[in-house]
Amino acid sequence: MSDARAILMQTRDGRRPSREEALALAGFDDLGALMEVAEDLTLRGFGRDVSYSRKVFVPLTQLCRDVCHYCTFAQPPRNSAKPFLTPDEVLAIARAGAAAGCKEILFTLGDKPEQRYRVAREALAELGHQTTLSYLAAMSQLVLEETGLLPHLNPGLMSEAEMETLRRVSVSMGIMLESSAERLCRRGGPHWGSPDKRPAARLETLRAAGRQKIPFTSGILIGIGETRQERIESLLALRDVHDEYRHIQEIIVQNFRAKPDTRMAASPEPSLEDHLWTIAVARILFGADTTIQAPPNLRPDACAALIRAGINDWGGVSPVTPDHVNPEAPWPQLDALAAETAAGGRILTERLAVHPGYLRDEAGWLEPSLSTRALRWTDGGGYVRTDDWFAGTRTPLPRGDAAVPSSPVVPRPMPEVRRCLDHVADGRALSADEIVTLFGARGGDYQAVVTAADRLRREVVGDTVSYVVNRNINYTNVCQYRCAFCAFSKGRTAASLRGPAYDLADDEIARRVGEAWARGATEVCLQGGIHPQYTGRTYLHVLEVVKAAAPDMHVHAFSPLEVTHGAQTLGLSLRAYLAELQAAGLDTLPGTAAEVLDDDVRKIICPDKVSSQEWLDVMRTAHGLGLRTTATIMFGHVDGPAHWANHLLRVRALQEETGGFTEFVPLPFVHMEAPLWLKGKARSGPTYREAILMHAVARLVLHPLIGNIQASWVKMGPEGAGECLRAGANDLGGVLMNESITRAAGADHGQEMSPARLEALIRAAGRTPRQRTTLYGEVPAARCAAAFAAAPAQPVVNTPLRRGKLAGVAT
Repeated sequence: MSDARAILMQTRDGRRPSREEALALAGFDDLGALMEVAEDLTLRGFGRDVSYSRKVFVPLTQLCRDVCHYCTFAQPPRNSAKPFLTPDEVLAIARAGAAAGCKEILFTLGDKPEQRYRVAREALAELGHQTTLSYLAAMSQLVLEETGLLPHLNPGLMSEAEMETLRRVSVSMGIMLESSAERLCRRGGPHWGSPDKRPAARLETLRAAGRQKIPFTSGILIGIGETRQERIESLLALRDVHDEYRHIQEIIVQNFRAKPDTRMAASPEPSLEDHLWTIAVARILFGADTTIQAPPNLRPDACAALIRAGINDWGGVSPVTPDHVNPEAPWPQLDALAAETAAGGRILTERLAVHPGYLRDEAGWLEPSLSTRALRWTDGGGYVRTDDWFAGTRTPLPRGDAAVPSSPVVPRPMPEVRRCLDHVADGRALSADEIVTLFGARGGDYQAVVTAADRLRREVVGDTVSYVVNRNINYTNVCQYRCAFCAFSKGRTAASLRGPAYDLADDEIARRVGEAWARGATEVCLQGGIHPQYTGRTYLHVLEVVKAAAPDMHVHAFSPLEVTHGAQTLGLSLRAYLAELQAAGLDTLPGTAAEVLDDDVRKIICPDKVSSQEWLDVMRTAHGLGLRTTATIMFGHVDGPAHWANHLLRVRALQEETGGFTEFVPLPFVHMEAPLWLKGKARSGPTYREAILMHAVARLVLHPLIGNIQASWVKMGPEGAGECLRAGANDLGGVLMNESITRAAGADHGQEMSPARLEALIRAAGRTPRQRTTLYGEVPAARCAAAFAAAPAQPVVNTPLRRGKLAGVAT
């Protein structure tokens, strides 16, 4: 079997076995060697996550035209109380599932019973339908509308026209191949008398699903009389279909269970070792990136072994309904399943009926309305959100696994995470794949990442937490760009307005600057929309107004988008225009407009804005002139860990080149009023775990080049920002005095956090507050005293846009 061992070595190196090589494994009995390679591939593709879907099971009808010799689900009319569940019965099951936290509703049914039984035809007619699949479509639509649960359908053989109809009301479907061995359909075989079990017909259904771009589930049933070679041939048949269409979201390796009162009641069941052998071979044949599943209720005492053999998914598990196909095998309690999964060294992670990869893919696997529902439930990795926290809101912080660890003693992380943390400790830069691994951390891995970031923060900057007394001035909310995430800017059409358009008068800008100085501010931060009548001279004039009002005020102003717009309108190079701004009083630049420095993301959220490279070019040029800048990331919308990794690496690379960034500022997406979210095309911001991890991972990735990681109390909320201080952050930004952009997006926080409140927040985290300048210098005592003695700010006046000043903008 030296050839088989060579095949395994090649597989470990990332090359899938050919057909001939795969078949050569049929006689290879070294289970340990197979499982070692399979587990390595699984960890490479899915890390420590073992997923499941919280589902409710609806047996729409147990009538079936097939007579599989091992099945107790299908029943003849004489054994069925009624041919079909009624709409009220379906809704009752669905509502019970929704109340129990289910996201998936699984419809399982017999194949086309109306083609065999008159009672089925009559029952369908009474329900207003001619076919079972028509009734299935209606019930799926009903459940969607009434409960929001996402249907997964197992209707058997379907035509493409039937699939097209069902695709509109489901997020995924499935059909088990069971076996590609035609001989099992002959007389005496388990599929004799079951026309829908013909392998060619089932494979054609799978191909049709691929052509329809339907996320599909399939798999094999082992122990029904097939040989190991036939199992491999079945897996290869599935692999061929998947290679063509990339639509098989999971491969199930299910073990036959002998059931009383069936023709196969006395047939032997496959051994655990045989099951593990088949799972391991399936993983080896499909590689690291395909989900391999085994139902946990059919091997309740062997979950850890199934994990080691190569599974990364348990399938659907119901806290409400039994497994109607295997009623003798109750679902495990979710707490017990989590414990069994942990015993196998993994973390139980909830998913939807549609797997994460199909949610992240832009290829249009779901109908738009279904995609919206799914996005609202998921995190950046495509898994189910594990908390009810949303950026910018006053929702309580999550507890449990998502909480920032309060003790430096944490569980030992998985080897992949440990290696990443060791690389940071050794001073090595992390790769994109390693950063993605850190962003995927959950449970003990999450706690380890956060603790490592906090430890590094303490080593680099100590226990001091800094902040700046500043004022935000957004001088106009008129913008010619149409960033899909922005609820602040007012566009050219009245329909786009969520409030009055304004363009601050010079005297109002001067008044706010003068008041800020009187209240102890050392900085004003000026940004606004890209008003179509603004030119580069406008920004120069704003600097004149600010410097006239408070000559010693530090001016932190103009994003790379504004700088680019100003330079283009004057026909100047970036360097020449930035030099003019610098001469006019510009001291530093904010690192906004970065959003996510990945153009695949930008083409969705801000297609007409500066590109990733253009943003970096502005910053590089500014740094070359001695202008320091911040760097930001605005995350949690259509992006994910791979995009975040790219962003951090691009920021790190530029910092290594120029040293010009003063701090890195994670800005969680505030979704409530964002146009992209309102259109159903974005997630509801990052989860709390993701928001905390962004601060922690940024600390680890950007070390030692950027020493300051800032937490936004506006986005995270004061309590959340305080928790970030235990996850790698060492700065809380500014007191602001006014904040418009996040408030416009629907946030509850904003406007102002007084120095006294900020310092109380810092002390509550066990840290020492320090007021700083924009460039992290010391603040004169007189300025500090003025900030703490500041009188309340006067109400702002947003100068209304003068009628006719901008055609098409309502005032």
